[in-house]
Amino acid sequence: MEASPLTQQERPSSLQPKIVRLYDVLFEDDNEQMLESNGFWREFFLLSPDTTRLRQKLERLYPGDLLHYQRSTQILFAQGTAQMKAEAGPMDENAIDTLTVFLDVVWTKLIQFSLNSQMLLMGQFEMVVRIEEQVRRKAIRITITLISGAYQTSLVSYFIHRDLFPGSIKYVQESSSPDDQQKAFLLLGILANYNKFEFKNPYRLRLEDFVNESAIRKLVNAFATSLSVARDQYVAIQEDKAEGWSISSTLAYIGLGRLVPTQPTALTRALDVKGDFGTLPDASIAILLSAYEFAVANKVFCHHLVSCPGDRGKQEPPFSSFLSFLSYLLQHAYRSSRASSYGLVALLIIRVIIEDAALCKMLCDSETALAVRLCRQRQPFLPLTPKPRPPMASILDILIDTVNHNLRRHLDMQLYISALGLIHRALSYLTFTRTSLAYHWSLLWQTLISFLRFLTTYAPSFPLQDPDLPLLLQPLLAALALSVASGESFLPDPAAYDDLFYKLVEAGDILTRFKKAYGPLVDEVPPHSAATASKAPPVDTLIQVSAHYHDLVSAERSKGRLGNNPSPREVSKIIRQGYESLSLSAMDGLDRWDRFREGEERGMLKRAARIAVEDAKRLVKM
Repeated sequence: MEASPLTQQERPSSLQPKIVRLYDVLFEDDNEQMLESNGFWREFFLLSPDTTRLRQKLERLYPGDLLHYQRSTQILFAQGTAQMKAEAGPMDENAIDTLTVFLDVVWTKLIQFSLNSQMLLMGQFEMVVRIEEQVRRKAIRITITLISGAYQTSLVSYFIHRDLFPGSIKYVQESSSPDDQQKAFLLLGILANYNKFEFKNPYRLRLEDFVNESAIRKLVNAFATSLSVARDQYVAIQEDKAEGWSISSTLAYIGLGRLVPTQPTALTRALDVKGDFGTLPDASIAILLSAYEFAVANKVFCHHLVSCPGDRGKQEPPFSSFLSFLSYLLQHAYRSSRASSYGLVALLIIRVIIEDAALCKMLCDSETALAVRLCRQRQPFLPLTPKPRPPMASILDILIDTVNHNLRRHLDMQLYISALGLIHRALSYLTFTRTSLAYHWSLLWQTLISFLRFLTTYAPSFPLQDPDLPLLLQPLLAALALSVASGESFLPDPAAYDDLFYKLVEAGDILTRFKKAYGPLVDEVPPHSAATASKAPPVDTLIQVSAHYHDLVSAERSKGRLGNNPSPREVSKIIRQGYESLSLSAMDGLDRWDRFREGEERGMLKRAARIAVEDAKRLVKM
């Protein structure tokens, strides 16, 4: 029988995708004829890229190998940018994914090799800038990758002095995609942040003069959309929407809760997913760095962030999205230094807004009331507030939550300094303008005094030599003393004022122990006071108030008008009667604070920028 001309070939041990074989061809000798073929590149970009295998192959090459295959890399770049410019799907999207990985790996390797090697890619960077002018949506992802990879080197100045600002803003205005607008916003933030403490960054200067309100509104809305998504990632791990009135809650209320079928509680679910919260927020929140750069440099941006309305039925107002996300971020800030760093950046945005009198007025105005979804994933819970409130009320809630949910013996000092400083600034504004704010003030007094109790209990953990300790104690004491001295100017009713004095009477022993523990640091009068010799330190004022009412209670008891355990109502009555006999030392300066100076936050901002840049790199690889 004649043998068949067909022969069975041995099966390969594993099937290799065609695109991976084409990657191999790129880095083979004697491949020039293949690389000059239009058919090769058509097939190359028609196939979906395997970015993982491409990255692995590139990372195995030495910098010297890249120089050897310089011709191949130049042709790859030229063909890729041509496909991007042609905008014919799916080849254009495959090209952007391929070039993003290629330039990220190659750039990093050549940075590590030598400056001369880096200069070989400069012509390609010029092409990126030219392509950016025509194909912004695609080139912006590559540019973020390049800038992120080069962030710690002097070569990023190449991008700083290429004016990408007009093109990026034009792109924001023309694009209808929030994702693309977010990337453009992120790019501008990274550029404006680079080495701004070392030289006059041209992008930062452009932000200061930027008054295109339509573009700013688009940036604000893109920022808000990003934050809404980031907030929803926390909710996806643990749904924390307060339950309404139901049969189950009714049975429990009347003592028949045993009839309700057992369901996993929110606490049980939280324990199951506790580790997941540590991975949040995701990389998209690097956009906070851009929002900070805009907020510090541009008052118009801050105004629109606070005042822009939402899209009814579709999207909440941008400031509502910002505050809602901030609530979730700060309730979980203790889980990682990364989350804490982003929290500090967000609190600086709030600080910039509060320190502007016109914007702070908007925060306290019922005309700008917002409904804000606040985090309720860990006890103690904030009171339910379903109706719109002035934004300042939500900000105070967030700051209270920050204080209550991040307590650790090794305290995050910067986070607490920021939170307490903002509480003090808010109360100072309300006092100075005599603005009455409807709020659950009792919760604020309870939080501040509980934190004071915490500091007293764990005083050995806070060495007096710590330079951050005075910055922590001063706003805490100033906020309490200011409320004692001027609370009637912003509290909505006498009951809220009485409650503050009642809580100080309860804390009498704690106040004395606190002064004993931190004496050298709390025996100073407010630094902004005039004629300071006649002023009493805030802690002495608080102790004086507590002692005054303790004496009144003792006097009433000695007259047989009170028992050994007087009721809250009886004590409150004595408090109201004791206002007339209470004499406080002069307390000027309690409502004053130092304005924000960016240089004082340099260390924290540089750490946050490094985190944001790494997240930006991850974001464009997604």
